[in-house]
Amino acid sequence: MNEPSLNKINLKSNRFLKVLRPVLGAVIIIFILYRLNQVLLVQREYGPETWMRLLIAGLVIGGVYALIAIGYTLVYGILFMINFAHGEVMMLGAYSCFFVFEAFKAIHVPSGESFANAYPAVAILIGFIVGMGVSATMGFLLEKIAYRPLRKAPRLVPLIGAIGASIFLQNAAQLLFSPQLRDVANPEVMRRGTGWTVLINGSNVIIPYTGVFTFVLSFLLLAGLYLVVRKTSLGRAMRAVALDKKTAALMGIDVDKTISRTFLISGALAGAAGVMWGLHNGLVYYFVGFIPGIKAFTAAVLGGIGNLPGAMLGGFFLGIIESLGPAALGIDFQLKDVIAFALLIIILIFRPSGLLGEVLAEEKV
Repeated sequence: MNEPSLNKINLKSNRFLKVLRPVLGAVIIIFILYRLNQVLLVQREYGPETWMRLLIAGLVIGGVYALIAIGYTLVYGILFMINFAHGEVMMLGAYSCFFVFEAFKAIHVPSGESFANAYPAVAILIGFIVGMGVSATMGFLLEKIAYRPLRKAPRLVPLIGAIGASIFLQNAAQLLFSPQLRDVANPEVMRRGTGWTVLINGSNVIIPYTGVFTFVLSFLLLAGLYLVVRKTSLGRAMRAVALDKKTAALMGIDVDKTISRTFLISGALAGAAGVMWGLHNGLVYYFVGFIPGIKAFTAAVLGGIGNLPGAMLGGFFLGIIESLGPAALGIDFQLKDVIAFALLIIILIFRPSGLLGEVLAEEKV
């Protein structure tokens, strides 16, 4: 087939897609509106108290997704690669907190209480320091050992390396810590299931201490990171390296050190997310980081890869949609993962750059 014929076929296919895309979008919107009308206005299966519980759960898990998504965005903005081992970095932070709490549970003060219950703030603080430190160190080592030698290789090679690093860390954790589920023993003041009780529509709704703590701390960490990137010399160096590594090196910026520090920061945030996951959800095992890692990558794409505010928005947006979606559409709650990834496909079809758009250097684009 000659070139003019191929050009005509491509032109016709592009015209077809331009017509198909709005039609498909209209069909999806009509279906969603129909289901929302049936569930919310006709059937009214759930009361205000149920929606409040789901919203609280969505905000909490959204904060965790946002922290992990920021790690994806930082690395992608500088190296233009997806660190698919990031979920396993989070998993190591969760395990670190588990072992810290187990150690404090075994230590007793003169009053007879365990150290964790006698000094809960100290125990939680040390848990976060150890969890974030272990994850930051793992992120640093991943960059040094797995990614730096592949930096100049074709883009597919580092991606395969990241997948290999993810599988390696999963199996290493399974061999070191066993495949069994571990229950994180929170200090008594942060015991799961306890919190403030609010009366809504005649029913008690518990706002859990662990949920509020997770949401507030994740928001503070995200705000702190944004200030670091926008207002500090390290942040300026990170943005300069993301824009043009060669020019940044000519201006006196140590590119390798900046990239290593980026992995340290992203690892520390993933570790904080892992500790929060253990505090709020309780169960930790070798595969615990995989699904949150994939969901956080989805959140980063939803918000706009390379865009820090976009990753934050994408994380909270995905958490809320994942929590409220099944109830709002009247489907089984076990299908929440289907909703999350279906949302990703829809965003990629109708707005490939994400909700707030990608932030990438021109030469990368």
